[in-house]
Amino acid sequence: MGQLQQKLRPRHVQMIALGGAIGAGIFQGSAETIHAAGPGVLISYFFAGLLLFVVMSALAEMALANKGLDLRGLLFKALGYQVSFVIGWFYFITWILVMAVEITAAGSFLKFWFPDQPLWLLSFLIALILIGLNLLSVGLFGEVEFWLTGIKIFTLLAFVVLGAGLMFGLIPTDHPPMLSNLTAHGGFLPLGWTGLVSSLLIVIFSYGGTEMVGLTITEMKNPEQSLPKVIKSVILRIFLFYVFPLFIIMGLIPWNEVGRAGSPFVQVFSAVGFKGVAHMMNFILLIAVTSAANTGIYSSSRVLYSLARQKEAPAIFSRLNRNGVPVNSLIVSGASLFLGSIVALFAQEKVFQYLMGIPGYSTILLWMMICLAQLKLRKQYQQMPFFKVALYPYLTMLTFGILATIFVALLFNPDNMVNSIVYASLMTVLIITAKLKSSQLTGDPLPDTPTSTS
Repeated sequence: MGQLQQKLRPRHVQMIALGGAIGAGIFQGSAETIHAAGPGVLISYFFAGLLLFVVMSALAEMALANKGLDLRGLLFKALGYQVSFVIGWFYFITWILVMAVEITAAGSFLKFWFPDQPLWLLSFLIALILIGLNLLSVGLFGEVEFWLTGIKIFTLLAFVVLGAGLMFGLIPTDHPPMLSNLTAHGGFLPLGWTGLVSSLLIVIFSYGGTEMVGLTITEMKNPEQSLPKVIKSVILRIFLFYVFPLFIIMGLIPWNEVGRAGSPFVQVFSAVGFKGVAHMMNFILLIAVTSAANTGIYSSSRVLYSLARQKEAPAIFSRLNRNGVPVNSLIVSGASLFLGSIVALFAQEKVFQYLMGIPGYSTILLWMMICLAQLKLRKQYQQMPFFKVALYPYLTMLTFGILATIFVALLFNPDNMVNSIVYASLMTVLIITAKLKSSQLTGDPLPDTPTSTS
């Protein structure tokens, strides 16, 4: 069996995590969270960011104390075969669904410039390119994701700078709004604390994908030095790239009017006289969803590889090529991506929206399991790592409790009934399968800690 290669540098890992969290949602879906809570949604993003910081810190602590194990390996060691099986397969299914949506969206954005070409062909071509890049080398994947995410970040920073100029009168305009729009339309909390709670569900979903840093650990150079820096940097940047842009949007446009005249980003760039706004934003959106699909291919293939190493998937998916890439896992992920594109093309819109409810459940559930794993493994550390979660075990327990409350509220919300039924059905199948597989095993299915080549 080959070995995973440690070719992901800190800058790669930072951008991979940001690429998973900063997707098309911030460009297209920001209106949804704003309409749920009004200007007070900034509190939701800040609060969810604090939860995410605890979760990511717990992940970094476990990884440093259990060298050679990625996120899947840590969950297995802490919570056992059955939990690891269910969470692993659920995470794999989540990324397959996300990829299907992202690659179809990428094709639709390309169709803006190539209207005569069929959607399936444009999506297929993008998928083919991404799979080819992932097959060559993990280092190349990291480099491509670095630049794709860099373009998204540059766009957000440009938006914040130009928007702040308009908002505070630094760029000439008739009536700079200053901070008036944040309180002039029903107050800072126009929908009350109930609106904040409702928006929190959506906000946590938008942060989903950041935890995939845990899948890069075994392919990261010098994780002991790099991982803590990556965790702190990712959290800071997510705050900057979510809270600041939304602050600018609601400062320039009354919260109850956001999205009525198209994307708020288009509105701001148009206001400063930027020519070709439609083409520019279409390009940015294409980059955003392509980056998310690229991240999805990496994530799903590494999850399947990890499942195979722990005998939770067929052993053939643990095979690596000479470049240290899990080639069979990647092929399955790619095939699923193509299949998802076809389904997305022909399925009714509502059916696909129901399927996309699953990643939301998966994100909260995974964050909860990371907290539980840290609570259990802390007592087993042979040596306490220099980077650790403060106020153990109270902070981790509080975070788990808050996430569990949000999870239950989401599961029993009447508006999410179809998503909840789909989720419960999948969970039931996976739990039964895990019990059957577990009863057939003899000995410890966890393989020896893998070593990696540099």
